[in-house]
Amino acid sequence: MILAIIIGILLIVGLVLLLQKFASPKIAPIVSILLFLVAIFLGYKVYNSIMGPVEFNKAKEERYKKVIAKLKDIKAAELAYQEVVGGFNGDFDSLVQFLDTAQFAITQRRDTVYDDVEKNKAYGIDEGYYIEEVLIDTLRFTSVKDSLYAGDRYKTMMNVPGTDTKFDLDAGTLDKDGTKYAVFEAKVSKDVVLQGLNKDLITQEKMVQSVDGVNGEYLKVGSMNEVNTSGNWPKLYDTAKDQ
Repeated sequence: MILAIIIGILLIVGLVLLLQKFASPKIAPIVSILLFLVAIFLGYKVYNSIMGPVEFNKAKEERYKKVIAKLKDIKAAELAYQEVVGGFNGDFDSLVQFLDTAQFAITQRRDTVYDDVEKNKAYGIDEGYYIEEVLIDTLRFTSVKDSLYAGDRYKTMMNVPGTDTKFDLDAGTLDKDGTKYAVFEAKVSKDVVLQGLNKDLITQEKMVQSVDGVNGEYLKVGSMNEVNTSGNWPKLYDTAKDQ
């Protein structure tokens, strides 16, 4: 398309030169001005065709970073809920209430070996039968929210940045080969995240299937269709700690 526009501009310039040489002195200036206006318009189209995707990708990357940061907060809350309560939670209000009061148990694992006196007597031996056992000692408790978040940003983790929309959140169980697994999913449509940008480029972005891209129509973490708590974004959006 860009090549066609450039060829069109060159043809217009050629027509202007021909008009100046062969057309009537009264008509030539008017037609020349009109053709130059068309050439300027086509030049703008060339510029927009080149710079449009560049500006779109720049805005997209900035928006995606903010949305993914929220999805990471939601994932952290869900994994904490699973560790403390069990399963996952599909309601943001309930999840926030959990974070307000929940505590992690700080534990210590230690191995111990002791003599089973009763079995030793039963077999007529004085000693020799020992039992190895792992003991888990609870040392203290610490606040879940203080461990996971700086300040109270968890209270707004449900809000999609730059919009009036909330993430869709669901949780439940998935039956896989006769075994039930707890699953959750938080997502938002790319249409919502990229609202206000070029519609054609948004449509293209929703069809992305790439190692370096956010695949599909949504930005999401977790899945209701498979046992997976990961996000669908590439590693370039993660810090070394996340990876």
